[in-house]
Amino acid sequence: MTQPTYLPQSTADAFSSPELSDAFPNFTPERNIPAEIARSWLLVNAMKPELFDQSAVSRADSIILDIEDAVDPSQKDQARNNVIDWLTAGGKAWVRINDATSPFWADDLAGLRGTPGLLGVMLAKTESADQVTESFHRMDGKTPVIPLVESAVGIEEANHIAKAQGAFRLAFGSGDFRRDTGMAATAEAMAYPRAKLVVAIRVGNLPGPIDGPTVGTNHPILREQTGITVMMGMTGKLCLAIDQTPVINEVISPTPSDVAWATDFMADFEANGRVIRDGSDLPRLGRAEKIMKLAVAFGVQPAL
Repeated sequence: MTQPTYLPQSTADAFSSPELSDAFPNFTPERNIPAEIARSWLLVNAMKPELFDQSAVSRADSIILDIEDAVDPSQKDQARNNVIDWLTAGGKAWVRINDATSPFWADDLAGLRGTPGLLGVMLAKTESADQVTESFHRMDGKTPVIPLVESAVGIEEANHIAKAQGAFRLAFGSGDFRRDTGMAATAEAMAYPRAKLVVAIRVGNLPGPIDGPTVGTNHPILREQTGITVMMGMTGKLCLAIDQTPVINEVISPTPSDVAWATDFMADFEANGRVIRDGSDLPRLGRAEKIMKLAVAFGVQPAL
């Protein structure tokens, strides 16, 4: 039996030759990773609109224009206007808005409501399901909300937040959480809040949560910390710089060896009439199907 081909040649690979690179020096392959499985979430300071276009064509799966922590209170209106202008002109992005207890929250929602190109909002410092639902309805009842959980209260309320109307994925504001609790940045110290978010998304039937960012430019440390993200069951990670995105994407993607295993398993399963032979087949089938879906989305080829 001929083994089926599961993985198409990616657009990026098709334009990887030197000849085509010379012919299309400004070419950037269109990347359309669904937000449900997006790995790298690039935060971009909304007071630096000169970075918006560059970020949009980067390797980030999703970009988040930040009008919260990155912006001084005196510049909130200008930052919001920068975002609205860019989105209205054809840009597409998520926007991190100010928290529901801040004096800027209502203006953020009113200003962004109905803006073309707005993919969704990330709600800073979320501590209750009501904050998510109210934000969702103040927009238009259609725009998805990513609750950014950044405090002890938020972590303990994570199950309810994940079930809130409008909640799309949960994200971990690890820096503010450490400031709130005094906990260290070690994997051991952060295991509890990460695990709480992973359990909460199962309670709320949401896609995997987005981990907090790694500060600094050391790629080996970024790779190590992204490995912890994956180990904890999280499926995305916030990032602070464009050059972090390829590392995050690689580590969170299935490995070529994983894809080879899944390809072989699915071929064998099909060849045997899709018959469940023992108790291990169903779990392996579920794992193989998940790997194949992600491999196709991310363009990961099986190891030879």
